[in-house]
Order: sequence, then structure tokens, then C-alpha cells
Amino acid sequence: MVQNYKSPVRVYKHSFELVMAAYQKRFPTCKMIPIFLGSEILSEYKSEDGAIHIVERRCKLNMDAPYLLKKIVGVDYIYFIQKNSLNWRERTLKIEAYNESFSSRIIVIEGCTYFIHPENPDWTCFEQTASLEVKSFFSFENTVEKFAVKQYAASLKKGKEILLYYINELIEEGFEPGPTWAEVHKDDPIQPASDHSDSEPSSQSEDETEEESKKRLTLEVPQAISANGKHSDGHHHRNHHHHNYGSNERANETPSTSGLRGGETSTKVHMRRRRLASSAMEKGAVGGMGSEEEVSKVDEDYIEQYLGPLTLLQESRLIQLREWLSETHKGKMPKDMHLLRFLRARDFNTEKAHEMITASLAWRKQHQVDKILSTWVPPEILLVSFAGGWHYHDSDGRPLYIVRLGQMDVKGLIKAAGEEAILRHVLSINEEGMRRTEEATKKAGRPISSWTCLVDCEGLSMRHLWRPGVKALLRMIEVVEANYPETMGKLLIVRAPRVFPVIWTLVSPFIDENTRQKFLIYGGKNYMEHVGGLPDHIEQQYIPDFLGGDCFCDIPEGGLIPKTCYRSMEDLQNPDELPLCSETIYKSATLQKGLPQEVVVHITDMHQVLTWDFDILRGDVVFSVLMSRHPLTVHKEPMGPMGLTNTVVIDKSMVCGVDFRQVELPLVCRAGASIQGTHVCQATGWYILQWKFYSNANQTKADQAKAHQQGKGHHHHHKSKVMYYYEVLSHEDFRGSMSSLKSGHSGFSALSISSTGSSKASASSSQVSR
Repeated sequence: MVQNYKSPVRVYKHSFELVMAAYQKRFPTCKMIPIFLGSEILSEYKSEDGAIHIVERRCKLNMDAPYLLKKIVGVDYIYFIQKNSLNWRERTLKIEAYNESFSSRIIVIEGCTYFIHPENPDWTCFEQTASLEVKSFFSFENTVEKFAVKQYAASLKKGKEILLYYINELIEEGFEPGPTWAEVHKDDPIQPASDHSDSEPSSQSEDETEEESKKRLTLEVPQAISANGKHSDGHHHRNHHHHNYGSNERANETPSTSGLRGGETSTKVHMRRRRLASSAMEKGAVGGMGSEEEVSKVDEDYIEQYLGPLTLLQESRLIQLREWLSETHKGKMPKDMHLLRFLRARDFNTEKAHEMITASLAWRKQHQVDKILSTWVPPEILLVSFAGGWHYHDSDGRPLYIVRLGQMDVKGLIKAAGEEAILRHVLSINEEGMRRTEEATKKAGRPISSWTCLVDCEGLSMRHLWRPGVKALLRMIEVVEANYPETMGKLLIVRAPRVFPVIWTLVSPFIDENTRQKFLIYGGKNYMEHVGGLPDHIEQQYIPDFLGGDCFCDIPEGGLIPKTCYRSMEDLQNPDELPLCSETIYKSATLQKGLPQEVVVHITDMHQVLTWDFDILRGDVVFSVLMSRHPLTVHKEPMGPMGLTNTVVIDKSMVCGVDFRQVELPLVCRAGASIQGTHVCQATGWYILQWKFYSNANQTKADQAKAHQQGKGHHHHHKSKVMYYYEVLSHEDFRGSMSSLKSGHSGFSALSISSTGSSKASASSSQVSR
């Protein structure tokens, strides 16, 4: 397997001529690289005008490997071929290196480039690529690979120290670089790329558009010179890695660079680098750059300041992912911090991270998530009843979001605002979180890529185990996990009640393992202990007052949502928005005389449990459960000019007791009622959940007056409206499901009983709770 590596661009704030003078001091031997035993020149070429100088060397290195490995291999030294191509006109040095020893078993290729800074011609940049392929090595392939990676990382770090040492030594000696080659040869007919430094190039390469150039060459990761291709000396290159060989090169970043990509001239490469700043000034939580002061992101200092400590492999994977994405993604390039989140979520596996972020970027574009902070206006019911909000920061400087989960009316929120609106609200919270992390990073002067969430479970009970609510929650977790990985730095759960382990059992399998490890759960009142408690994670001055702290927390308190706020799915849909949910938890239907709503459920195993949960939004309804042994044809029956349709399977020609039979007695449900129930299926077949309009012809005057007072059943006396949900469970899950059904009320504790409108209804063989 080929291992590819690529380093971030390193910047030396010294002239190219001074850096080259320091680089040459390492030959023929270097006292600061003990394993570099010497080198011999194999060939050398100088152009007549002195602009081009090419040297090919054979380098001898001491094999700094474990004794056992050296014993088995039978050698103490290894040899590498290094080719340096110095272009004084373009002010570039390209270095190529590959292994001569064990070339039939191991292929090591390394490429480096020194070039002038795109924005400051008095600075010098350095970038490096490498590849390693271990074909066979005496059954020590894994050992050799790990050893090579370790040595490569060590030599790369040492390389900067060595070059800076020689630079400082030259400065102390009074070294004066003198004029550049172009300044001396002003009449040179070949204009160097540096001559373009003060003006924007007017054209690109013939096969490259301006947009493609900007995409491929972003600010954070300038396009590096590829090590793929063929060496000019005839050796075929496959990738780019090192081994131990680069000691003299690698140690100084010297080991080399490969040829230019696709035959491009260095002038074209420089022209593309000149467009770095102009292509980097896009805004957004995910795409584009943040501000003008971040334009100079071509060096490793940017990584340290904005991304945090990364290993050599992690840096390389980040650069590889960005370059790969720049070739396949059209539109805004995600920020490096966002790319890192996806890499961390996939253990820095570039292919898996690319697959994940590509899907996420397509999803963001499809649903215009980048605009959600500026366009999304939450319904009033969410602003008042969604008990969550931002509150200062934790002790590590992360933005802090607080959720009073126990005070949320989950069922009420879903039925009053809809799953779609709640999901959009959750996405806006995540987008705002990423925006706040950027602000926190600038304020703290160090990388802050995630936020902390504090969840107060006071009031959490079995009602929160309401199955449709849990399913909606799992869907939201799935969306967030897929599109906002590694954004949760810490999740603090306080005042967790006894029912919490049940909820955790349901939810935790859907949460990524890395995220689960960030959970800290406090039961009882020990969360305020000074050792291991909230004060360890949030400064006392910012702990909310409702948790015993000193800080006033201005977030909604939640509470019971009246049923008068419930709305049908049609009312909740926004025709101008592409739904985020492919299908919602609840469906709705309008009923009228002779036009019921019937849902067919195919039961394939005996003892499966058919569950339902529905609310009568308008009028009165008769609910029945029917069953047929034979397949049924579903008909779509249109209703009214709006194009709404109901599904009907029982036609007038079918006879009860012959074509189908009742398995649940009809249940009359009044306007405003919430009904939950189950039926344990005793036979396989096709079960029908049926809702029919119930006439008020026999309604008493007292009931009519009550309906009129409530504003229901008066203006729509010929129609009813129902919002329903159903699910089929295995027999083994039945017991837990009953708990969730019984807790599915829009109320708190005893309030849930008094808020229900059909407490006397029952069914013969089903268990119904209201």
C-alpha cells in the first residue's frame, strides 16, 4: 500500500538568495546530520547565462534502524539519489530524491520546492511531498513503514532547525545576498515570474479557467508541486514519501521535490499562487475565509494558531483532502477547521472523510444551509417553548449552549411547530455554534473548534420516552452527526433522574463513539461539587442561577404547549422550502362524510404489535382497526380543489365479516382528543387503521355549546381533521413501547391526565392511553 504525505507550506522570512546560501552549507557533509555520511556528484549542468544549475548526487546515510532489522537486512548504509534543479531566474529550487538501496522492495520518493512568497518577494516558502510503498521487506513491512514515518516526521522537524541555524550563521558573518539574477540581467528576453509580482496576471494556462485555478489553489493550502510523474533522469516515480534517506535533504527540507504538475511551467505555478489572496475572501460558517487578516495562511504558523497541534500525518491528510476536494467540489471551499472535523470523525482516513464531506456539502447546497442564519425565522412557538439558548462560555473558552430538556414539551413542540421546523432550528443552532467558535478562536488567540452543551434534566420523566418524539430525536441526531461532526467539545448532563438510563439506552447507539466519550453525567445534586463538578468546567460566575450558580440565564423556560396551538402537517409545510425531512413522523388527513382515511399495514409475523398515536385537530372522528387475510388495493381519493387525497381500501362492495373483519371496536374520538394505543396481532395479514368522519347529528346541546365555545366543530361541521402516527413493533419491544405510549402526553406529570379529552374511551383487545 502506498502512503502519501504532504507538508504545509513553511515560510522563511529571508530572501531566496540567503536561504539558498544556507542550504548549500550542508554539502558535501553536514555536521548537524550525523547519519548523513557524505555525497558524491554524479552529474552537473550549468546554463550559459548561469540561470540554471542542476546537480545530481548520490547520498550515503547511516541506517539508523533497530539492530535486529539491520542484522536481517545485512547492511549498515543506504543510498539515495538526489537531484537539485536551481533556477535563479524564477528563484526556485526543486529537489527530487528516491532510494537506490532496496528499490525492488521499497519505493521512497520525496519532493521539495523552495520558491518566493506570493505576497512578499523578500521571503522564501518551502513545501514538501513524499510517498512510501513497501512491497516486501523480509516480513517486516509494517515495522519498516512505521519506522519510516517516524523518521520522516523527526527529520522534517529537524530540517527547519538546521536551515535556520545556517541562516543565522550567515547573518552573523555579515552575508549580503546582493542583487537577484533578474536585477542583474534586466535585458534577459525571458521574463521571470517574479516580474509579475506587482500586477495580476492577465491570463491563465490555455487549459485552465480562472475559476478552476482559484478552486485548486486555495489560501490555506497552496497547490504543491506534485511528486508524481517521471524524473528527468529517467527513473519512474510513483508517489512521494521518504525513508531514512532524506536525512540530509529532509533534515533540511532538502529531500526533494518532484517535477511540475502536468508539465506546467514554474511561471504558471507562480501565477496561480498570486491568486491566493483574491480567492480566499469568502465568508460563511463553513465556506470561504473569515477576514483579511487571515489571508497569509501559507505557513505552518497558521496551522498552529487556527487549527492547533497536528502530527505530520494529520497535516498531510488535511492538505490531501483539501486538494482532492478542490478538484471535485464546485462552489465555496470549506474552511480548514471544518475539514479537520470530518477528518477527525473518520480517524484521518482521507477517503472516508472525502466521502462524508462531499455528501454533506451536497446536502448543504440542496437545502441552502449556508443561508440559514440570515434567512431562518423560527416560529413564535419555538422561540417561546424551545428551552435552550447560548450562555457565555465554559472554562476552556468554548461557547456554551444550555438546554433545559426536562422543561420541554416534546410532543407539543412536534405537533405545534412540526419536525421540519425543529430540525431547522437545531441546524441554525449548529451553524451559530460554528460561527461562535471562530469568534472564540480570534478572541483567545488559539484554536477553538467546538462548543460545550449543558443539559439540565430536571423534570425529565417517562413522558419524554414518547416513541414518536424519540424517533424524531434520532433523526435529528443522524443529520447532525452526518453534517456537524466533532463540533461537540463536551456535553454536561446535570440532575439526571432515574429514567435517564432508559433514554440513554435508546439514544446512545445513534451517537458517534468519539462524541459519546465527551459526555459527563451528574445524577442528584452532586453536580456543584468543587472537585469534578460543574465548577471544573464552567466558571462560577457563569453557572446559571437555576443550577445554584450566580449568573442569570435568559433562555426560554419551556412549559406546556396548549393543544389549541397544534397544527396539521399541511399547515406546517412551507412551499418555498425544500423539506429537510424526507418524511415526517406525523401524517394528517381531512375527513368528510363518505371519505375516510385508511392506512394498510402488512403484518408478517404473529404477535407483532401495531401501535398508533393520533390527535383530533377538528371535528369528531370514529377510529377502528380492521383486518383482511387477503391483499388489498389502495385507492387515492381526491378531496376538494386543493388537490388533497385520502387513501381508501374498503370500498362499498366489501362486506364486513366476509372481506374483512373488525379487530378493534369503533372508538368515538372528540375534537381535541389525543389517542395512543396498541393491538397485539394474533394472525398475519393486512391490518387497516381507519379514521371516519363522525356526524354531530346526535350531539347534545351542551356538547354543541362546548364545541362552539372552543371554536371547534362549528364552522367545519361537515369535516374533521386528524394528525396520526403508527408503527409496527416486534413482540420483544412491546413492553418498552407501552411505556413510551403511556407517556406521550402534552403535559407534565398529573397535568397530562387533565389535559386529555377522551378519558373514557377504550378498546376491547387493545391498550389505549390518553
